[in-house]
Amino acid sequence: MEHRWVIPFAISSMVFLLLLFITTTSIVDISSPVYSVIAPLGLGLDQAAQHNAFVEPKALGSANFSLPTNLVLRPAKLAYLISGSKGDGERLKRTLQALYHPLNQYILHLDRESSARERANLFHYVRASALFVQAGNVHVIRKANLVTYRGPTMVANTLHAAAILLRKSQEWDWFINLSASDYPLVTQDDLLHTFSYLPRDLNFVGYTSNLAWKEQKRIKPVIIDPGLYRSKKSDVFWVTEKRSMPTAFKMFTDA
Repeated sequence: MEHRWVIPFAISSMVFLLLLFITTTSIVDISSPVYSVIAPLGLGLDQAAQHNAFVEPKALGSANFSLPTNLVLRPAKLAYLISGSKGDGERLKRTLQALYHPLNQYILHLDRESSARERANLFHYVRASALFVQAGNVHVIRKANLVTYRGPTMVANTLHAAAILLRKSQEWDWFINLSASDYPLVTQDDLLHTFSYLPRDLNFVGYTSNLAWKEQKRIKPVIIDPGLYRSKKSDVFWVTEKRSMPTAFKMFTDA
């Protein structure tokens, strides 16, 4: 009976030795590879990142990155010029229907080669649409211009349409010039959503001062646009004389 204390004493000694072992092994060098893996498990995310545990070096620089929670996108708004010529009335309507969105602005133009009846039909089509009238964002150029493909009258017609759109509304971000034969490959909702992420001062005009072959083929030749002085449409033509390169300003061309 007097030896019953031996067993409790042995158990107590084993527990004491175990605690002593745990205490001494927890005091280790922080440069130890074992510490670099085990110690951060008890730390927060930011502290673990400081110890480089389970974090690639390239990712450490973005450990504190977070997306803004108050990010508000302003919907993009586009302005369209849709142009056509003789026989393009129905195709122009089709293109308008495919491109239409209440946030956008639209201006339609059938040139002077189209008949007066065709132009009037387009005007009444827009006036008869309750949606177009309510939104007030579809406009028709009733006084048709004579437009020559590749000629300065085409540029003048584009600038004329842009000026009208600016008078109607200045709350659009980009101007897109299309013909009645164009047709969109994406919906306007998808397009406007994508453009909403772009800076509003971004443009898509590519230009360069490296003229190369364009100096001889595009800048020096002189062309005549009959649309500037005739009432009937005809193609531009070139004259034999060539102009010299300007010295007062620098020339740029499309990239």
